[in-house]
Amino acid sequence: MELVERVGITDAAVDVVNQLKNRFGPLMFHQSGGCCDGSAPMCFEEGDFKIGDSDVLLGHVEDCPFYMSKDQYEYWKHTHLTLDVTPGRGSSFSLEIPMGIRFIIKSRLFTEVELEQLGLIS
Repeated sequence: MELVERVGITDAAVDVVNQLKNRFGPLMFHQSGGCCDGSAPMCFEEGDFKIGDSDVLLGHVEDCPFYMSKDQYEYWKHTHLTLDVTPGRGSSFSLEIPMGIRFIIKSRLFTEVELEQLGLIS
């Protein structure tokens, strides 16, 4: 049985992540739950964002951990998230902002098969 990934990444976002890794070293992501840019994925140098018991590790993108708060996860647990980039400057502290782009999340509902594999339905 194949493992279902909760988070993926587009080729365009891979390019940006690799540029940022070359400049800053290891990175991490946290899906913001309303602060600053609303609900936006935020990119930090690994360890620069305090992760605690109230955060869920969704997976990794380009070897970078991707977290979300437990409360927000309850709303999003039925969706697959894809990290992408778009032109424009956000108002967050995310590392890509000075590049004139920002990370965004695209989402889709998991299929019934994926939901079963994740143990969300039986």
